Amino acid sequence: MTDTSDDDGPPPADPTPDGGDPVDAPPADTGYGTGDAESADPDSVGTESVGPVDLGDTADDDSPAVAVVVAVGLGVLGPAIALVGGLGVSLLGAVAGGVSLAVNIVLTLIVGQYVAFGGLAVGYLAWRGFDRAGIVSYLGVRRPSLKELGLVVGGWVVIVVTLFVVSAIVQLLGTETASNQSAEVAMQNPAIIPLFIVAMFLVVGPSEEILYRGVVQGRLRESLPAAPAIAIASGIFALIHVMALTGGLSGRLTTVGILFFPSLVFGAVYEYTDNLIVPALLHGLHNAVLFTILYVSIVYGEELQQVAEGGAAVLW
Repeated sequence: MTDTSDDDGPPPADPTPDGGDPVDAPPADTGYGTGDAESADPDSVGTESVGPVDLGDTADDDSPAVAVVVAVGLGVLGPAIALVGGLGVSLLGAVAGGVSLAVNIVLTLIVGQYVAFGGLAVGYLAWRGFDRAGIVSYLGVRRPSLKELGLVVGGWVVIVVTLFVVSAIVQLLGTETASNQSAEVAMQNPAIIPLFIVAMFLVVGPSEEILYRGVVQGRLRESLPAAPAIAIASGIFALIHVMALTGGLSGRLTTVGILFFPSLVFGAVYEYTDNLIVPALLHGLHNAVLFTILYVSIVYGEELQQVAEGGAAVLW
């Protein structure tokens, strides 16, 4: 038998298939995250944090405590930016020698809502590494269906009934409530109320919901179940409104407590639909109805009183 121990055996398998990359080569960087195998997963593209690690807000850190701290920080930072922006608008008006009330309100809404709330929300998500498509997907921005539009109306009815019950309890307890600064401005200048009504749909609803439902509640949902995430986000949202109220501390806290209930409905609707447009429309509708009632009561108060008296006479 011939000794074959010195013969060259068949050549080893080429690790590189014809025309291909080495089979053990690392996956290519997708442009998101660090380019490792996890970030190459299509399901994780655009969703992991690429911000400084020392802030603790990374995709791998799903600690509820971190989520709450980040949510509270964002929730408080928005009004802080709005406050600074409002002071800037006032300074600008003083330098310009004064501006009309309508111009002042428009500038305040742009800076205090679009920039402070909307800008902060988008900036935070961009800091985490989301691109434009990722931000839209994370927030759930899409055209609402007929069912979702029905939820807007249904949600508003729930809010009205809830507020009626809560307000009745507050009155029975004899607890004072606070006034809203925007409502006071509207009462003193009824002609400006239509501007407020339009702004509720185009500015206030979208801007506040993108921050407090889209980002604050969304960040909490990464680490917490739905119920506590909605409750915490609603509490933050209600509490920051203390800055927009006038009156004593007791009245302000009572009003904040009342605002907590509509906020719960906003959060529940967002959780159910996963569509940011739905709570934004619901928020705008709720505020717009309140301003419409205020406008009608101021402008047509005497006429409505006469109609009511006439109706009462017919009952006899």
